[in-house]
Parts: sequence; structure tokens; C-alpha cells
Amino acid sequence: ESVTGALSSVGSDTLNNVMTLWAEKFSAVQKGVNVQVEGKGSGTAPPALIAGTAQIGPMSREMKSSEIEQFEAKFGYKPTKVRVAVDALGVFVHKDNPITGLTMKQLDSVFSKTRKAGGPADIVTWGELGLSGNWSTKPISSYGRNSASGTYGFFKEHVLKNGDFKDTVKEQPGSASVVQSVGVDVTAIGYSGIGYRTSEVRAVPLKSDEEGSEYVVASPETSYSGDYPLSRFLYVYINRAPGKPIDKLTGEFLKFVVSREGQEIVIKDGYYPLPVEVSNEELAQLK
Repeated sequence: ESVTGALSSVGSDTLNNVMTLWAEKFSAVQKGVNVQVEGKGSGTAPPALIAGTAQIGPMSREMKSSEIEQFEAKFGYKPTKVRVAVDALGVFVHKDNPITGLTMKQLDSVFSKTRKAGGPADIVTWGELGLSGNWSTKPISSYGRNSASGTYGFFKEHVLKNGDFKDTVKEQPGSASVVQSVGVDVTAIGYSGIGYRTSEVRAVPLKSDEEGSEYVVASPETSYSGDYPLSRFLYVYINRAPGKPIDKLTGEFLKFVVSREGQEIVIKDGYYPLPVEVSNEELAQLK
């Protein structure tokens, strides 16, 4: 339907590029619509929705129970969650790094000082991950996101088992800067949404800690199947009262996002489109 007005999106840095592309395409079709996009981390989405300064809250993780409780305390109902894309959280190394794969325990031992995944020892050099020759004594330089980031929260939960990051992990303000840092530092390792991959880095195959598991490359197929250990949905949260329709502008925008045209933009930005059955479920929810 034809709509007009202003739409504000505040939240995930991971989704910032694709949100901007969605906004540009939607505004090109809906001439009377202005969409503003701000991506400073998933943690900024719930406060913006609660304050009413944004109609759309992109998040690269699910809302925490505490965030949902704060929303519910204000409005008397829970926010509505819409799945908008699929991501494989990539663990990136420099393109010249010969490492062939990493286990989840090894990742935890590289990034965490508490090693809740059960790694036997702290890992600080590439030799401790099996590299030989000149690489054996090279120190590992680790990069990550800040605590406002949903990617930070997802990595902390799924890799560190909610343990603590090492003080030596260099926190970056965005996903692009993590990948850029890894691309210029041959000893580096960092994590980011797969959509930020560049020719200067390589995503390392990962292996879960389950017995008999194998190293898995990040791909659409392994993400859809759940075989890749760090696959995830990406979300948009909105304020929708139960039993009432979504405001027309927000609804039309999100219907575009989960449509075929919107999902082609997901592919263009390097993420994976929703499986058609998921897209249909979200369209039904939005009607």
C-alpha cells in the first residue's frame, strides 16, 4: 500500500548496512517516506523503542529478559520480534594465516580469561593452536565488539558460556572495524557478522565440542541446518499492542523487508536470506 511519513530505526551495527539498503529501496518506491537509520549496537534498540524515539529496533541477538521486562513495565505487553535475515557469525583471521580450523573450546581459551567452555589452558600464541615454523611463537592479537553490541552478547553467550573476556581483547566500535583490523594485522583474530567479510580476511571453519563433530565452514546451507556452531537469526523488534494492527508505515516497511525483493538485498549485503517458510510466517504475523 502507498504510505507516507518518517520512520526511525535504532539498534544493531551488524544490521546497519542492510537496514540502510532497505531504507533506500523502500524510499525509492514510497516517495513520501523518510527512513532514518542509526546503528550503534543492539543494546540501543530496547531503550529507543521504550522511549518512542524509534519504531524499529534491529538486533543481532534476542532481547534479554530484563529488556523485555522494562518494555512490558512501560506498555503492559511484550515487544514483537520479526526475523529478517540469517547470519553466520564469522571468526576471521588474516588471509595469510594458515590455520585450518578451530574448536569452540579453543576459541574460548583465546578470548576468555574464565574459560567456562572447559579449555585446559590459556591460549596466547598461534603455536598453541597448532601452527608451526615462524607462526609457532607469534602472539595472538584478538579483536571484538563493545558491550552494547548484540554480536558481543551472542559471542559471550555461545562461545564464552557467559564467561569474561580477556582484558587484552581490543574492543571495536563496529563490525567493519573488527574486520578491517584483522585484515591489516597478520597475527589477528576477530569475530563479526559474515556480511562484513572482505578479501583481506578468511572465515575459519569451526568445530563444536560435541563428540564426533567435524569442522564446518560458514555457508547458507550450514547456517540453515544449524551445523555451523555460530549461526543465528537477525531480528527487528517493534512495538505492537496485542490484537491491534501494526501502524501502516512500519507494517509496509517490514513486509518489504521479508519479501523476495527485501531478501535479495540481504544476499547483496553478504548475509543469508530467510527460508521461504520463515518469510511466510513473518508475513502472516505482520498482517
